[in-house]
Amino acid sequence: MTTALQAGEPGHRVSDAYRWTQLAVGVICMVMIANLQYGWTFFVPDIQKQFGWDRAAIQWAFTLFVLFETWLVPVEGWFVDKYGPRVVVIFGGVLCGVGWVINGYAASLNQFYLGQVIAGIGAGAVYGTCVGNALKWFPDKRGLAAGITAAGFGAGAALTVAPIQSMIANSGYQAAFINFGIGQAVVICAMAIFLVAPKSGQTPAVTVNAANAQSRRNYRPTEVLRQPIFWLMYAMFVAVGAGGLMITANLKPIAADLHIDKVDVTLVGLTMTVVTFSATIDRILNGLTRPFFGWISDKIGRENTMFIAFAMEGVGIYLLYLWGSDPVWFVLLSGFVFFAWGEIYSLFPATCTDTFGSKFAATNAGMLYTAKGTAALLVPFANYMQQAQGSWDGVFLIAAGANIAASILAIAVLKPWRKSVVAKAQAEIDAAPAPRVATA
Repeated sequence: MTTALQAGEPGHRVSDAYRWTQLAVGVICMVMIANLQYGWTFFVPDIQKQFGWDRAAIQWAFTLFVLFETWLVPVEGWFVDKYGPRVVVIFGGVLCGVGWVINGYAASLNQFYLGQVIAGIGAGAVYGTCVGNALKWFPDKRGLAAGITAAGFGAGAALTVAPIQSMIANSGYQAAFINFGIGQAVVICAMAIFLVAPKSGQTPAVTVNAANAQSRRNYRPTEVLRQPIFWLMYAMFVAVGAGGLMITANLKPIAADLHIDKVDVTLVGLTMTVVTFSATIDRILNGLTRPFFGWISDKIGRENTMFIAFAMEGVGIYLLYLWGSDPVWFVLLSGFVFFAWGEIYSLFPATCTDTFGSKFAATNAGMLYTAKGTAALLVPFANYMQQAQGSWDGVFLIAAGANIAASILAIAVLKPWRKSVVAKAQAEIDAAPAPRVATA
């Protein structure tokens, strides 16, 4: 085994090459779970055609996946903080494969729900572990590290958009579920062997950065839940997350309802149908935005970056409401929306760890990540609203307004409040009596 994969001794800094190798392993694992969320939209029309079920009923399977992907992450994070990342990721990889194999053989809604629950538990174990590990290894580049790791999940499905659609068209959605499920699980389990958590002294010290106040205190998860500022971040996460999840789950159905899903669009010399073009661009931009805005937030501050990105998201969704019926604008604006949305998966974990310390980063960031599951509960209701109104207009307007509200909260409330919380924690540390040293 190369030195890049050998763990150093406690108290001694490891090389940057070793840290980046750990990050790369996490990214590969994230790429392998990306289709579980971002590939789902390609299966929905064929499942509906096969069984004739109501689309909203089918989309409860997506909601269940996101709920179990997110709401169990704090529990999985606790295992990571206590036992290390390797065993948790192997456990998650196995469940990811089992879940999609069940989907491949499912003949009832309940069986699809079961498959998605199992896949969700597996995806959450992998996602929470890899993001938490990145936050621990890179206290000096927290936004960038979380962003690069989350990018694997955001952009990982881009390369398989065409292969999955091709397999669904040629061999049926069942074969796509089974083959991709098993293949992705094997890669996850193989890469998990190389994952380790940092030991004391192996990483740089917490950085002193005027743009990002970072706590020297390590809050336990039970303490974090008693902090009102945590619940402000949670509410903002839900507000921003819901719009992106709604479009993720319904990209193909929205295009179909607008009667543009099979229209060919030519951009930069490439010609594809609206759905294929949109899905490919969306996945790429949804991945790129995470390290990009994570890096920006390391420079100008988390809350300032949130203000810019959330406002962009709100404007993008509003323009999609205005111009989405045009095939070219649908492709461009859906890409813009995903670029402005995906950064929540780097900004919120980094902000959480900056505020509450890195010792319990996997668990604490995991608790905040459950906001994604709460946001997913709104996805079926978006379908019900669309069915009642006969259009997506109301859904788009509500999502745009929620993003604008979150952008204002970030700069006007979260920024000064978080600075005060970190300063108070530091004052408590400074005022604490020095530990007594035993004498012979």
